[in-house]
Amino acid sequence: MPYYQACYYTILICLISFLISKLYKSCHVKSHLPPCPFRLPVIGHLHLLSPHPHQAFHKLSIKHGPLFQLYLGSTPCVVVSSPETAKEILKTHETAFLDRPPNSIVDYFAYGGKGFIFAPYGPYWKFLKKIIMSELLNGKTLDSLIPVRHDEINRFIKHLSQKAKDGRFVELEGELMKLTSNVISRLFMSKRCSEEDDEIGNIAKIIAETGEIIGKFNLSDHIWFCKNLDLQGFGRISKDVHGRFDAVIEMIIRDHEKARMQDKGVKDLLNILLDISEDESMEMKLTRENIKAFIKDILAAGTDTSAISVEWALAELINHPNIMKKAVEEIDQVVGKNRLLNEKDIPNLPYLQAIVKESLRLHPTAPLILRSSTQDRNVGGYHIPANTTTLVNVWSLGRDPIHWDQPLKFKPERFEGKQWDVRGQHFHLLPFGTGRRMCPGTSLGLLTVHITLGAMIQCFEWKAGRYGNLSMVDMEEGIGITLPRANPLVCIPVARLDPIPFSI
Repeated sequence: MPYYQACYYTILICLISFLISKLYKSCHVKSHLPPCPFRLPVIGHLHLLSPHPHQAFHKLSIKHGPLFQLYLGSTPCVVVSSPETAKEILKTHETAFLDRPPNSIVDYFAYGGKGFIFAPYGPYWKFLKKIIMSELLNGKTLDSLIPVRHDEINRFIKHLSQKAKDGRFVELEGELMKLTSNVISRLFMSKRCSEEDDEIGNIAKIIAETGEIIGKFNLSDHIWFCKNLDLQGFGRISKDVHGRFDAVIEMIIRDHEKARMQDKGVKDLLNILLDISEDESMEMKLTRENIKAFIKDILAAGTDTSAISVEWALAELINHPNIMKKAVEEIDQVVGKNRLLNEKDIPNLPYLQAIVKESLRLHPTAPLILRSSTQDRNVGGYHIPANTTTLVNVWSLGRDPIHWDQPLKFKPERFEGKQWDVRGQHFHLLPFGTGRRMCPGTSLGLLTVHITLGAMIQCFEWKAGRYGNLSMVDMEEGIGITLPRANPLVCIPVARLDPIPFSI
């Protein structure tokens, strides 16, 4: 009997010790989770968000710190709001944060993850990245398409010049969208959206509709019992928009294939993709859906983002005439008044570059970087479990008062004489992301923004308002994933060069 009692007590002690250790470990891990505001059943912290999530996250970070936890419905998230913590997530522990969080609408638009932006990190994504960097957006290809970009800027300045002669106002959001849509569509498909028939001309509209739907909160992704319900109608709308896009792109691909059979193919980026899809030596097969998804990625990433960036920058310059004057003086000194500035002038215009950086700091067109953790990691002294949606608030990073003097003022001079850039090396400025999943079109986007803004202020003075009677323009943010203006910028251009130099 004593022997059995001893065994019994030994087993009981071991069991209690095991349970205590598990409980301790559970509490220990839980105690090291990031701080979390009080959440409500079912909806979690959705009640704390506003139509501008990045602004709501910024306010919460002031109270809860640079790394805190939220639940969007039943989806666990962490929000990152300081450059130091962003560096830990996106550089130190990058390999654990390379996936995108699941999104049923995005997955639908991306042809089931066959594009580049939203594809899971893995062999297929690496294959696409290799194609992009070696074939599509490398320096040689971009240089070969300089005439296309210059021709579109020339057309744009001519259009503004006619508006100036007539004394008419310009709704810059629409005009800039036409410009960037034409640049991207000509690079990829040798077609100008604004001059094509109804179907081709609707591409920009379809892309805008896609961005609007993706930017909305989808209950099906975050409230578990709504998973198979289309309560908001997003599924129905997505099917319609996606179907229209697919039909247009299919028609364009067929036209390219016919031209290739007749040996009349133009060497645009779509033809490069078709060459790759027919290359049997490639390590992976590039399918038709891959091509369509990739085109949609580039159109979505390269049209409204560049247009919105130029619009924000010009609005800041109108509100800061002394900065505008200094920028114009630099252009006059470097370029002169007898020709339009071109891409080769940009390296010699450091103040114009500083203006673009400062505008992107305050108005990043990708205010949130979305990632999903694939492994447990300790960041900033806190435990982040696998399968946690991670939101890096780029909008907050540029407002860090520790590292930026007068952080909310528009002050391009803060960049003068410094090597801070927007290409992912400095974690106060991440408008294009950083690391392996950084936007591969950064160089093209920056060229477009610099050359467009530079030409606009070289050739014209800008009077705000439909009658040119506003001394200031509002800087209220609109709703959307690319941070548009709440009120589109409306101005009257006044020619400052006579004649305006149209040739580049």
